[in-house]
Amino acid sequence: MIREEDAQRAGPNSMISAGGGGAAWQDGCMTGPARAADLDPAISARLKRDQDGLVVAVAQQHDTGEVLMVGWMDDEALHRTLTTGRCTYWSRSRSEYWVKGDTSGSQQWVKSVALDCDGDTLLVRVDQIGGACHTADRTCFDAGLLPAVEGVRPRASAS
Repeated sequence: MIREEDAQRAGPNSMISAGGGGAAWQDGCMTGPARAADLDPAISARLKRDQDGLVVAVAQQHDTGEVLMVGWMDDEALHRTLTTGRCTYWSRSRSEYWVKGDTSGSQQWVKSVALDCDGDTLLVRVDQIGGACHTADRTCFDAGLLPAVEGVRPRASAS
């Protein structure tokens, strides 16, 4: 949890700022995601956020196309991701920002970021070091396939 006094002590050039960007503070702790004034307004205008001000961020291994994980970003997390080369997410369960790998060592180094056609999902292509999942698995999608009928594409008709 980012404490307000820690953010103030860190100063204006740090990656955190006390009360800035519209963050919600209660009892000296950040309780909600911030809306970053530093995010390029043209990018911010294209985002379609949920009721909590968040957009889905899909992390994908840049060289294999492997889908690694899904996280959430607000404007501040996206700004940090775009400007630091490291993936920053908003943790809905802990109500704080987290840079992927700062505690686990399983880092994500940004290669590119794309916004989908609807503006509600980000695709973050990364160079993943270590497991992307909180379980330490390579991806968050290693829990097993669900039973599904496999579709078969129809053959092209000969004209």
